[in-house]
Amino acid sequence: MVVVADTYQSSLRIERTIEIAAPLQISFDALLDQLGPSSEMPDGTPMPMTLEAWPGGRWFRDLGKNDQGKSAGHLWGHVQVIKPPALLEIYGPLFMSYPAISHVQYRLAESGDSTMLQFLHRAIGELDPDHCEGVKSGWEHKLKMVQQEAERNT
Repeated sequence: MVVVADTYQSSLRIERTIEIAAPLQISFDALLDQLGPSSEMPDGTPMPMTLEAWPGGRWFRDLGKNDQGKSAGHLWGHVQVIKPPALLEIYGPLFMSYPAISHVQYRLAESGDSTMLQFLHRAIGELDPDHCEGVKSGWEHKLKMVQQEAERNT
């Protein structure tokens, strides 16, 4: 019998607010695009995702068919709440393929000619400490890409 010390942490909370120099609807559209087909990893590698933007819709990575013709991919979560263009909430394992659950919230509000985007990611479970550290820079990159796309489309 092998005994492994418990090296996991049990919770994660990341909060961030960014100002986007773009109108609310353009910012929301950029968010959906960056969570979907324009998604990329922090190193710039494309990682297109599918976000079904309705309650209960899936958020997943489609890896196409494997060599036996079977679909391959990774379910990241489901849309819990969507109230365009002000709110999107997703729950699910996200990138974690172990006993964990996440809740991600994007709250957008007009602020003059800009949009304030409040981001909150909470997770519980047997969380890998390396994932907990890496997810901070991953979300920072994702929010930066949303901001850049929205401001480019203004």
